[in-house]
Amino acid sequence: MEAILAALPAGIDPWTAGGLLAVSFLASLVTAAMGLGGGLLMLAVLAGALPPAALIPVHGVVQLGSNLGRTVLFRRSTRYGILLWFALGAAVGVSIGAGVAVNLPRPVLLVVVAAFILISTWAPRLGSRPVPERGFLAVGAATAFISMFVGATGPFLAPFLSPERLGDRQATIGTMAACMSLKHGLKVAAFAATGFVFLPWLPFAAAMIATGFLGSLAGRAVVVRLPERWFRLVFRLLLSALALRILWQALAPS
Repeated sequence: MEAILAALPAGIDPWTAGGLLAVSFLASLVTAAMGLGGGLLMLAVLAGALPPAALIPVHGVVQLGSNLGRTVLFRRSTRYGILLWFALGAAVGVSIGAGVAVNLPRPVLLVVVAAFILISTWAPRLGSRPVPERGFLAVGAATAFISMFVGATGPFLAPFLSPERLGDRQATIGTMAACMSLKHGLKVAAFAATGFVFLPWLPFAAAMIATGFLGSLAGRAVVVRLPERWFRLVFRLLLSALALRILWQALAPS
């Protein structure tokens, strides 16, 4: 027991730690089953438990591990051509985003992103036109750039990787996980380069990654059994709910 307590970061008591481990399992289950949603859930819960300075860096580490786990589980379904172009674009987007002062107010940017998600999800013409692999150069650049100012950008990326566009729900989940792993890896590297000390958080983050991997295993079992028609409908509804949440963030008084 003393060894467990010693491994917890300062300010995290055992009850809070247990709750966060449970949420990590649930968030990964949701993401593995539906393709997205767990990252925002994890961020919302961590915001109430972690010091503000540690929130985004620790969330990035946990999400990196969780997405890597899903990438391994769905590796045979991942579209690696998409991942390659996305990686090239993401490197450009991070470089530009790190060096550019954006004058666009954050609420306006959030509204634009939410509107794009809703239109891409429900407009028949947009939904019927798949993005070619080379198009993910621009998708990766835009997603990585926006992540420098908005934070979690899974809902922005998801319309481009919907099962209607890729033709397979497991390809959607695997490719999404691989792209998000890359993006979170870039984020963690950036925080490390700017001086954030990850070492005190690593044992607890590793425990959250482990419970998250168990959640991914459970979520994979769910997605295999879920009928394709229902998966596509739930994917759209979940994406729309996340877009509405982004709108609420944009319009809520600060």
